[in-house]
Amino acid sequence: MTILLTGGSANGKSTFAEKLATELPAPRCYIATMRPFGEESQRKIDRHREMRRDKGFDSVERYTDIAGAEFEQNASVLLECMCNLTANEMFDDNGNIDETAYERILAGVLSLEKRCENLIVVTNDVGSDVLGQYDDSTMRYVEILGKLNIELAKRFDVVYELVAGIPLLIKGDAL
Repeated sequence: MTILLTGGSANGKSTFAEKLATELPAPRCYIATMRPFGEESQRKIDRHREMRRDKGFDSVERYTDIAGAEFEQNASVLLECMCNLTANEMFDDNGNIDETAYERILAGVLSLEKRCENLIVVTNDVGSDVLGQYDDSTMRYVEILGKLNIELAKRFDVVYELVAGIPLLIKGDAL
C-alpha cells in the first residue's frame, strides 16, 4: 500500500504518519531526509527522533539518493519528507539548481515502492501560499515539489491532507 500525506507546515503530518506506520506490519523503517544545517534544524531532528524512539523504527538518515536506502525486505517504510529531499537533490552548496532532480527523486520513490510492503510519504503543500513573492530558484523548487506531489498523488493508493491536525481523506479508503 502507498500513502501520501500532504498539508501545510506544522499541521500534524509527522504525528499522523508515525501513527499509521506503527499500525502497519513490522519491520518498520523511517527514512529521514533533513540535513542538520544549524541549531534549529538539529532541534527539529532531535524532536522527531524522540517522537519515534519507542515505536519500533529502524532509522536511516538519507539526504539524497533514496533509491540507495537500505532496509529489511517487505518493510513498512516512512519517508520524511519530500520537501527536504527535493531541496537536497535540487540545490548544490552554492545554490545552483540541478535540473535532473525531478527525475531522480521520482525514480527513488518508485524504487522504494517496489522494495517495501508499505510506503508512507510525507510532503508539504507548497503551492497554496502567495506565489509571486519568491525568487526564481525558490519558484523552481515549488514547481518541482508540486509536480512530484501531483505525480505521487496520482500513483498512490491513499492520499490524506492534514489540516490543523485533522486528517482529511482525499483519495482511497480511510485507514
